[in-house]
Amino acid sequence: MALVELRNVSKIYHLGGEEIRALDDVSLDIEAGEFISIIGPSGSGKSTLMHILGCLDSPSKGTIQLDGVMIQDATQRQLATLRNRKIGFVFQFFNLLPKLNVLQNVELPMIYSGVSGKERRARALAALESVDMSNRARHRPSQLSGGQQQRAAIARALVNSPRLVFADEPTGNLDSHTGEAILKLFRHLSTEGRTIVLVTHDPEIAAVTPRRIEIRDGKIASKADEILTGLKRPFPAAPA
Repeated sequence: MALVELRNVSKIYHLGGEEIRALDDVSLDIEAGEFISIIGPSGSGKSTLMHILGCLDSPSKGTIQLDGVMIQDATQRQLATLRNRKIGFVFQFFNLLPKLNVLQNVELPMIYSGVSGKERRARALAALESVDMSNRARHRPSQLSGGQQQRAAIARALVNSPRLVFADEPTGNLDSHTGEAILKLFRHLSTEGRTIVLVTHDPEIAAVTPRRIEIRDGKIASKADEILTGLKRPFPAAPA
């Protein structure tokens, strides 16, 4: 059984009497431990697909199974619980709380899970160590570079040991050198067996993942391993 199974999923909006299909009869499996990208231009449906896969939204039609649980009819409260326990998110603009230090930001998901203060601190420090940020634990976001903020955001996404991590344009607010380092970090994390989904409009970013899913007009245009002929390039070596 795949970690995620979508079957005939559609997301339909009604605007001014017009039916808009943001997703149109999408079926997709994601296996545990995969490192994949979802790629498509603005308005293609890739963000809608991420929102549904990430339990941020529900489909209008179709079924979704996440880690063996059918979730298409889940309530908002149930979706929130699933997000907290099984899913981590990394965003383009980091979304760190400016008044909290890095350690406190990483601890946040565990507060909602009811983890004790002592365990929260230990797990947050371990997550920061995994992204080479333990020496910045007491810094506030404003004292960090963009790459350091993104590493802190990745630690926060990992701290509850989610089954699935989504990275939405994770290098979009970084310079090319720093972005390359963040992608190397995702590659390293994937070798540890984590399931990671990059969401991007950039073919060069998508080209670093072993599997790519192209979305156009709400449909999967291609699920082939090499949809980006001519753009594939070797992935930089993972950090030691």
